[in-house]
Amino acid sequence: MGRTNGVGFPDPFTEGERMAIAHRTIGTGPVRVIVLHDWFGTSANWGSVLDYMDPEGFSYAFLDYRGYGERRDVPGRHTLPEIADDVLELADQLGWDTFSLLGHSMGGKAVQQVLVRAPERVEKLIGLCPVPAAPYAMDDATHALFHGAAEDPAKRRTILDLVTGHRASRHWLDRMVAHSLAVSRPEAFAGYLADWQPRDLSSAVKGSTVPVLVLVGEYDLALTADVMRTTWQAWYPDCTLVTVPGAGHYPPHETPVAFVTEVEAFLRG
Repeated sequence: MGRTNGVGFPDPFTEGERMAIAHRTIGTGPVRVIVLHDWFGTSANWGSVLDYMDPEGFSYAFLDYRGYGERRDVPGRHTLPEIADDVLELADQLGWDTFSLLGHSMGGKAVQQVLVRAPERVEKLIGLCPVPAAPYAMDDATHALFHGAAEDPAKRRTILDLVTGHRASRHWLDRMVAHSLAVSRPEAFAGYLADWQPRDLSSAVKGSTVPVLVLVGEYDLALTADVMRTTWQAWYPDCTLVTVPGAGHYPPHETPVAFVTEVEAFLRG
Protein backbone atom coordinates (compact mmCIF):
# COMPACT_ATOMS: atom_id res chain seq x y z
CA MET A 1 0.00 0.00 0.00
CA GLY A 2 2.69 2.52 0.78
CA ARG A 3 4.67 3.97 3.63
CA THR A 4 2.31 5.51 6.15
CA ASN A 5 3.17 8.66 8.02
CA GLY A 6 2.35 9.45 11.64
CA VAL A 7 -1.37 9.94 11.03
CA GLY A 8 -1.83 6.86 8.87
CA PHE A 9 -1.80 8.72 5.54
CA PRO A 10 0.71 7.11 3.15
CA ASP A 11 3.62 8.82 1.53
CA PRO A 12 2.78 9.23 -2.17
CA PHE A 13 4.28 6.97 -4.80
CA THR A 14 5.79 7.98 -8.09
CA GLU A 15 3.68 6.66 -10.97
CA GLY A 16 5.09 3.34 -12.06
CA GLU A 17 7.71 3.27 -9.29
CA ARG A 18 6.10 0.69 -7.03
CA MET A 19 2.52 0.61 -8.26
CA ALA A 20 0.87 1.18 -11.61
CA ILE A 21 -1.19 4.13 -10.35
CA ALA A 22 0.02 6.36 -7.52
CA HIS A 23 -2.57 6.89 -4.80
CA ARG A 24 -3.02 7.54 -1.09
CA THR A 25 -4.83 5.33 1.42
CA ILE A 26 -6.47 5.61 4.82
CA GLY A 27 -7.56 2.54 6.76
CA THR A 28 -7.64 -1.20 6.29
CA GLY A 29 -11.31 -1.88 7.04
CA PRO A 30 -13.76 -4.02 5.07
CA VAL A 31 -15.76 -1.17 3.48
CA ARG A 32 -13.81 -0.11 0.39
CA VAL A 33 -14.14 3.40 -1.05
CA ILE A 34 -12.39 5.13 -3.94
CA VAL A 35 -12.36 8.90 -3.47
CA LEU A 36 -12.23 11.45 -6.31
CA HIS A 37 -11.38 15.10 -5.71
CA ASP A 38 -12.84 18.32 -7.09
CA TRP A 39 -11.65 20.59 -9.91
CA PHE A 40 -9.47 22.67 -7.56
CA GLY A 41 -8.23 19.95 -5.25
CA THR A 42 -6.09 16.85 -5.03
CA SER A 43 -5.98 13.68 -2.94
CA ALA A 44 -4.08 15.68 -0.31
CA ASN A 45 -6.51 18.60 -0.07
CA TRP A 46 -9.40 17.19 1.96
CA GLY A 47 -8.78 19.29 5.08
CA SER A 48 -8.87 17.94 8.61
CA VAL A 49 -11.57 15.40 7.71
CA LEU A 50 -8.76 12.92 7.06
CA ASP A 51 -8.16 12.79 10.83
CA TYR A 52 -11.75 11.68 11.49
CA MET A 53 -12.16 8.84 8.99
CA ASP A 54 -12.54 5.45 10.65
CA PRO A 55 -9.44 3.42 9.68
CA GLU A 56 -10.75 0.18 11.18
CA GLY A 57 -14.12 0.15 9.46
CA PHE A 58 -13.07 1.52 6.08
CA SER A 59 -10.39 1.42 3.41
CA TYR A 60 -10.23 4.70 1.50
CA ALA A 61 -8.15 5.05 -1.67
CA PHE A 62 -7.62 8.63 -2.85
CA LEU A 63 -6.77 9.09 -6.53
CA ASP A 64 -5.24 12.16 -8.18
CA TYR A 65 -6.31 12.82 -11.76
CA ARG A 66 -3.69 12.94 -14.49
CA GLY A 67 -2.10 16.38 -14.44
CA TYR A 68 -2.86 16.83 -10.71
CA GLY A 69 -1.03 16.26 -7.44
CA GLU A 70 1.22 13.23 -7.32
CA ARG A 71 0.23 12.49 -10.92
CA ARG A 72 0.91 16.02 -12.16
CA ASP A 73 3.47 14.79 -14.68
CA VAL A 74 1.45 11.83 -15.95
CA PRO A 75 0.30 12.61 -19.50
CA GLY A 76 -3.36 12.28 -20.36
CA ARG A 77 -6.40 13.41 -22.33
CA HIS A 78 -7.92 14.97 -19.19
CA THR A 79 -11.42 13.57 -19.63
CA LEU A 80 -13.97 11.81 -17.44
CA PRO A 81 -13.66 8.53 -19.38
CA GLU A 82 -9.92 8.61 -18.69
CA ILE A 83 -10.60 9.11 -14.96
CA ALA A 84 -12.98 6.14 -15.08
CA ASP A 85 -10.33 4.00 -16.74
CA ASP A 86 -7.83 4.94 -14.04
CA VAL A 87 -10.33 4.23 -11.25
CA LEU A 88 -11.02 0.74 -12.57
CA GLU A 89 -7.33 0.08 -13.06
CA LEU A 90 -6.65 1.21 -9.50
CA ALA A 91 -9.43 -1.04 -8.18
CA ASP A 92 -7.89 -3.98 -10.02
CA GLN A 93 -4.51 -3.04 -8.62
CA LEU A 94 -5.95 -3.05 -5.09
CA GLY A 95 -7.77 -6.33 -5.66
CA TRP A 96 -11.18 -4.70 -5.17
CA ASP A 97 -13.78 -6.46 -7.32
CA THR A 98 -16.45 -4.13 -5.95
CA PHE A 99 -16.25 -0.81 -4.11
CA SER A 100 -18.11 2.38 -3.31
CA LEU A 101 -17.31 5.76 -4.80
CA LEU A 102 -17.12 9.22 -3.24
CA GLY A 103 -16.75 12.18 -5.59
CA HIS A 104 -16.57 15.89 -4.83
CA SER A 105 -17.96 18.44 -7.30
CA MET A 106 -16.39 17.54 -10.66
CA GLY A 107 -15.51 14.23 -9.01
CA GLY A 108 -19.25 13.72 -8.50
CA LYS A 109 -19.69 13.60 -12.25
CA ALA A 110 -16.59 11.41 -12.60
CA VAL A 111 -17.99 8.75 -10.25
CA GLN A 112 -21.08 8.60 -12.46
CA GLN A 113 -18.82 7.95 -15.44
CA VAL A 114 -17.35 5.01 -13.51
CA LEU A 115 -20.88 3.77 -12.79
CA VAL A 116 -21.76 3.93 -16.49
CA ARG A 117 -18.59 2.06 -17.39
CA ALA A 118 -18.83 -0.71 -14.77
CA PRO A 119 -22.17 -0.69 -12.88
CA GLU A 120 -21.67 -4.23 -11.58
CA ARG A 121 -18.61 -3.11 -9.59
CA VAL A 122 -20.15 -0.11 -7.80
CA GLU A 123 -21.75 -0.82 -4.42
CA LYS A 124 -22.76 2.70 -3.40
CA LEU A 125 -22.32 6.21 -4.74
CA ILE A 126 -21.73 9.40 -2.74
CA GLY A 127 -21.83 12.79 -4.41
CA LEU A 128 -20.42 15.66 -2.37
CA CYS A 129 -21.73 18.95 -3.79
CA PRO A 130 -21.67 16.95 -7.03
CA VAL A 131 -21.97 18.08 -10.63
CA PRO A 132 -25.04 16.32 -12.09
CA ALA A 133 -24.84 13.88 -15.00
CA ALA A 134 -26.34 16.35 -17.50
CA PRO A 135 -24.41 19.21 -19.15
CA TYR A 136 -23.72 22.00 -16.66
CA ALA A 137 -25.41 25.11 -18.01
CA MET A 138 -23.46 28.38 -17.93
CA ASP A 139 -24.48 31.84 -19.02
CA ASP A 140 -21.92 33.98 -20.84
CA ALA A 141 -20.51 35.55 -17.67
CA THR A 142 -20.20 32.21 -15.88
CA HIS A 143 -18.62 30.62 -18.95
CA ALA A 144 -16.01 33.39 -19.11
CA LEU A 145 -15.32 33.08 -15.39
CA PHE A 146 -14.86 29.30 -15.37
CA HIS A 147 -13.03 28.97 -18.66
CA GLY A 148 -10.71 31.85 -17.75
CA ALA A 149 -9.76 30.31 -14.42
CA ALA A 150 -7.03 28.07 -15.84
CA GLU A 151 -4.80 31.08 -16.48
CA ASP A 152 -6.21 33.64 -14.04
CA PRO A 153 -5.79 33.09 -10.26
CA ALA A 154 -8.27 35.90 -9.53
CA LYS A 155 -11.00 33.99 -11.34
CA ARG A 156 -10.21 30.87 -9.32
CA ARG A 157 -10.59 32.92 -6.14
CA THR A 158 -13.91 34.39 -7.33
CA ILE A 159 -15.28 30.90 -7.98
CA LEU A 160 -14.19 29.62 -4.57
CA ASP A 161 -15.70 32.65 -2.84
CA LEU A 162 -18.98 32.15 -4.71
CA VAL A 163 -19.41 28.46 -3.98
CA THR A 164 -18.69 28.93 -0.27
CA GLY A 165 -21.38 31.60 -0.02
CA HIS A 166 -19.00 34.55 0.40
CA ARG A 167 -18.30 33.34 3.94
CA ALA A 168 -14.77 31.90 3.82
CA SER A 169 -11.79 33.75 5.26
CA ARG A 170 -9.34 35.55 3.01
CA HIS A 171 -6.53 33.28 4.17
CA TRP A 172 -8.45 30.11 3.36
CA LEU A 173 -9.36 31.40 -0.11
CA ASP A 174 -5.76 32.42 -0.78
CA ARG A 175 -4.51 29.03 0.39
CA MET A 176 -6.96 27.13 -1.82
CA VAL A 177 -6.00 29.19 -4.86
CA ALA A 178 -2.30 28.70 -4.18
CA HIS A 179 -2.80 24.95 -3.79
CA SER A 180 -4.71 24.65 -7.05
CA LEU A 181 -2.04 26.59 -8.93
CA ALA A 182 0.81 24.58 -7.44
CA VAL A 183 -0.55 21.09 -7.95
CA SER A 184 -2.39 21.15 -11.27
CA ARG A 185 -1.20 21.82 -14.78
CA PRO A 186 -3.14 24.63 -16.51
CA GLU A 187 -3.82 22.41 -19.52
CA ALA A 188 -5.22 19.70 -17.25
CA PHE A 189 -7.33 22.21 -15.30
CA ALA A 190 -8.74 23.58 -18.58
CA GLY A 191 -9.08 20.17 -20.20
CA TYR A 192 -11.21 18.61 -17.48
CA LEU A 193 -13.58 21.58 -17.51
CA ALA A 194 -13.93 21.37 -21.29
CA ASP A 195 -14.95 17.72 -20.85
CA TRP A 196 -17.16 17.66 -17.75
CA GLN A 197 -19.13 20.83 -18.43
CA PRO A 198 -20.83 19.69 -21.69
CA ARG A 199 -20.75 15.91 -21.14
CA ASP A 200 -24.20 14.29 -20.86
CA LEU A 201 -24.44 11.04 -18.89
CA SER A 202 -28.05 11.55 -17.80
CA SER A 203 -29.69 8.99 -20.10
CA ALA A 204 -27.10 6.39 -19.09
CA VAL A 205 -27.67 6.79 -15.33
CA LYS A 206 -31.44 7.28 -15.25
CA GLY A 207 -33.07 4.46 -13.34
CA SER A 208 -29.87 3.07 -11.85
CA THR A 209 -30.73 1.25 -8.64
CA VAL A 210 -27.38 1.86 -6.95
CA PRO A 211 -27.86 3.43 -3.49
CA VAL A 212 -26.89 7.10 -3.66
CA LEU A 213 -26.18 9.75 -1.04
CA VAL A 214 -25.95 13.36 -2.15
CA LEU A 215 -24.52 15.91 0.28
CA VAL A 216 -24.90 19.63 -0.37
CA GLY A 217 -23.63 22.55 1.63
CA GLU A 218 -26.18 24.92 3.12
CA TYR A 219 -24.33 27.92 1.69
CA ASP A 220 -23.26 26.53 -1.70
CA LEU A 221 -24.61 29.09 -4.17
CA ALA A 222 -23.95 26.97 -7.27
CA LEU A 223 -24.79 23.30 -6.64
CA THR A 224 -27.82 23.72 -4.43
CA ALA A 225 -30.34 21.30 -2.96
CA ASP A 226 -32.85 22.41 -5.60
CA VAL A 227 -30.40 21.47 -8.34
CA MET A 228 -29.96 18.04 -6.79
CA ARG A 229 -33.70 17.42 -6.52
CA THR A 230 -34.22 18.02 -10.25
CA THR A 231 -31.19 15.96 -11.31
CA TRP A 232 -29.75 13.36 -8.95
CA GLN A 233 -33.00 12.59 -7.14
CA ALA A 234 -34.96 12.58 -10.39
CA TRP A 235 -32.61 10.06 -12.02
CA TYR A 236 -31.65 7.71 -9.16
CA PRO A 237 -34.63 5.97 -7.50
CA ASP A 238 -32.63 5.20 -4.32
CA CYS A 239 -31.17 8.66 -3.68
CA THR A 240 -30.98 10.38 -0.30
CA LEU A 241 -30.32 14.12 -0.22
CA VAL A 242 -28.78 15.67 2.90
CA THR A 243 -28.00 19.35 3.41
CA VAL A 244 -24.91 19.92 5.57
CA PRO A 245 -25.51 22.87 7.91
CA GLY A 246 -22.80 25.48 8.23
CA ALA A 247 -20.99 24.49 5.02
CA GLY A 248 -20.69 25.73 1.48
CA HIS A 249 -19.03 23.76 -1.31
CA TYR A 250 -16.26 22.35 0.92
CA PRO A 251 -17.78 20.44 3.88
CA PRO A 252 -14.56 18.43 4.44
CA HIS A 253 -12.85 21.75 5.25
CA GLU A 254 -15.80 23.64 6.74
CA THR A 255 -17.62 20.96 8.78
CA PRO A 256 -15.39 17.87 8.74
CA VAL A 257 -16.96 15.88 11.58
CA ALA A 258 -20.51 16.33 10.28
CA PHE A 259 -19.36 15.40 6.78
CA VAL A 260 -17.58 12.17 7.69
CA THR A 261 -20.40 11.15 10.04
CA GLU A 262 -22.92 11.33 7.18
CA VAL A 263 -20.61 9.49 4.78
CA GLU A 264 -19.76 6.60 7.07
CA ALA A 265 -23.31 6.15 8.36
CA PHE A 266 -24.49 5.77 4.75
CA LEU A 267 -21.70 3.38 3.82
CA ARG A 268 -22.36 1.21 6.90
CA GLY A 269 -26.12 1.14 6.34
